[in-house]
Amino acid sequence: MKVTINGITREAAAGCLLSELILPGELELPCGGDGRCGKCRVTAHGALSEPSEREKHLLGNAIHSGCRLACMTRAEGDCTVVTESADAVVCTDGARRIDLSSPAFTQFGAAVDIGTTTLAARLFDRDGRCIAEAGAKNPQSAFGADVISRIEAALAGKGRALAGCIREAVSRLLVKMADAAGILPEEIDAVVITGNTTMLHLLTETSPAALARAPFKAERLFGETIPAVELSLPTTGEVYLPPCIAAFLGADTVTAALASGFFDGDTRTRLLADIGTNGELLLSHGGKLYACSTAAGPAFEGAGISMGMGGRPGAIDHVTVSDGTLHAHVIGDVPPTGICGSGIVDAAACLLELEILDETGFLEDGDAQIAPPVMLTQEDIRKIQLAKSAIHAGIRTLLHTAGASADGTAELVIAGGFGSYLDPENAGRIGLFPPELSSRANAVGNGALTGAAMLLDTGRRPACAKFCRRVQVSELAANPVFIREYTEQMLF
Repeated sequence: MKVTINGITREAAAGCLLSELILPGELELPCGGDGRCGKCRVTAHGALSEPSEREKHLLGNAIHSGCRLACMTRAEGDCTVVTESADAVVCTDGARRIDLSSPAFTQFGAAVDIGTTTLAARLFDRDGRCIAEAGAKNPQSAFGADVISRIEAALAGKGRALAGCIREAVSRLLVKMADAAGILPEEIDAVVITGNTTMLHLLTETSPAALARAPFKAERLFGETIPAVELSLPTTGEVYLPPCIAAFLGADTVTAALASGFFDGDTRTRLLADIGTNGELLLSHGGKLYACSTAAGPAFEGAGISMGMGGRPGAIDHVTVSDGTLHAHVIGDVPPTGICGSGIVDAAACLLELEILDETGFLEDGDAQIAPPVMLTQEDIRKIQLAKSAIHAGIRTLLHTAGASADGTAELVIAGGFGSYLDPENAGRIGLFPPELSSRANAVGNGALTGAAMLLDTGRRPACAKFCRRVQVSELAANPVFIREYTEQMLF
């Protein structure tokens, strides 16, 4: 039988516990797998053992959203599993502070970014200080790695399960942050949740049917406030869902643009690239705004790569070459267990430099060891090629549409979960974006989440709708420029 765990499919024997199939470091077993603590929660679908009364008791209502305990659930046939570890830390970084002239909350406010692959959240006090932050995998990945797969799942009758598992995951982040900050979840009385258009449809259990067929018009473009209780969140007050631009240009593009100064009337030619599972690109040129979305896939978030993982202890986040040898830096200074997005980009660039990898994407020995036991396979390289060519071709197409050029672009703003750690020179070397932009690249990290936090100030919200109306959307699917560039940029 085949079991897919966090995007990686492997063969397994029927009857194995999920906890036996999940790689070390991807799952916490505080009670040693004895079925006592209920902490090894995963989202799982497919041929699974029936939950015992003990498992039902430990999970409560979460079991109705596809949540299972890995130490008590057996794989009896083909199934899909996503681990759901969520860590919260107390914020001590002053750079996380936001200006609040008209705060939407009276006690504490939270911002959440629902990415296709990962979730991120921050908690703020009335002074605009970030007092806690948290992150986790998006458990909807159990229904498919990309938005199209999840739209299909929703239309096949799984919309309630998709909504339930993401609401449960967001609730868990909010509770984790509240615990870390020493407050009650009920004291959080305003939340802003950003995400792409599909993620917001699934969160609100809005039918995504219109997103699945031409002319691809969204049922809702949001820009609205709803009671937290409607989303089954443990907070009080209201939730603001920022407006989306179009069916595949979501609120996350809008909030990333807000955080990156695209609302400020800058007349320079600037490009915003939010590099996630859905590559969303925004260009400001000649006083006009142009945008497109390109399906990059989750490779740069560590998903779907054989030894890929998020940016946590054990992940290789940087790779360099010295004296003809690869040298890897590992987060947490612990033995490596996988490789995250920034490490993937570095590794590919270094393999090219050492001529272990050629311009066609061929690996000399089939696999390339980065730092034992972590390696990149030939299949991994193909996924990297697909992802980077989608982003690069999207950029070239958008520049062509606007009559702009890479040479004339003053700044490339890189947003996304791994943007802060990305080496722009290596990104240019592998062709993630035009090499002319390497020296003008400015990484802003999770701009979507930062922008969502800024919208905890209600005074900033009216500008979002005005911004959306200014954007000219470019459709890439049948665009001959994109098709040509996508093929050409497949090479390194």
